[in-house]
Amino acid sequence: MRPPLGLIEKIIMVSEPSSTPGDVLRNETKDSLQVSGSLWLHRGNSSLGGQARIALLEHIATQGSITAAAKAAGMSYKAAWDAVDAMNQLAGEPLVARSTGGRGGGGTTLTARGARLVAAFRAVEAAQQQFLARVANDLEHFDEQWQVIARLGLQTSARNQLHGTITAIRHCGVNDEVTLTLPGGEAITASLTHHSTQTLGLAVGGDAFALIKAPWIDIARGADLAGLPTANRLAGTVVAVTNDAGQAEVILAMPGGGRLAAVMPHDTLVKRGLAEGTGATAAFAATSVIIGVLA
Repeated sequence: MRPPLGLIEKIIMVSEPSSTPGDVLRNETKDSLQVSGSLWLHRGNSSLGGQARIALLEHIATQGSITAAAKAAGMSYKAAWDAVDAMNQLAGEPLVARSTGGRGGGGTTLTARGARLVAAFRAVEAAQQQFLARVANDLEHFDEQWQVIARLGLQTSARNQLHGTITAIRHCGVNDEVTLTLPGGEAITASLTHHSTQTLGLAVGGDAFALIKAPWIDIARGADLAGLPTANRLAGTVVAVTNDAGQAEVILAMPGGGRLAAVMPHDTLVKRGLAEGTGATAAFAATSVIIGVLA
């Protein structure tokens, strides 16, 4: 008989975002890198249960009482019987049998089907753990892949999230100017306090990412660049323009493959002659760049 087994694997990352100009962002994993998984049983589109329900069945087998099993499983008597009832119905046959009266006063036991189900679950669970252990041990450059996975899981309010390598750190009194070079070769300058540089452990050659909110970026061309910030100027081509309620979002594609999004009033968009296919330059201050690292 084929057991209806399903496997869900997950990797969890903890992140703490910030979206204030000049702030720093650190993404931390408190413990050593691990791969973990959760095993669930399914029949069709219905879940038969996972660890909690299998544990309840095991407690019933050892305790011989739904009351004692519920207590051992840390749930109420009603919750335990609701779970048992759901499992019995979804399995299509009883997994738990209850007897009343007699010299022993009755009790609750697993049926043969219930016992086989628990055994099958634990067998597959053991195989799953062996598989995950092999993945963690054998996957080539696993730690490098984890860094990419961690970046993909980053959630912030900043529209622009760019990963790169630190290529320069210049001390300027209490502040530092940090240069982040993107994979396409473009360089971004960020201004942050020397204390923040130390807190993040920034060093030349290290990986980091830049966060820039769309309203902090100006996109212009020619003479319209006069008066705009000069610390960061990245040239590219406008590839998308979206207008909504008097506001426009402009997407600038850089030669190296990166993209920047800027938000501006519709009147400014028209005045600057920005449209899809036109060459333009993104300009933003060094204090508008948030630097973050994965630690």
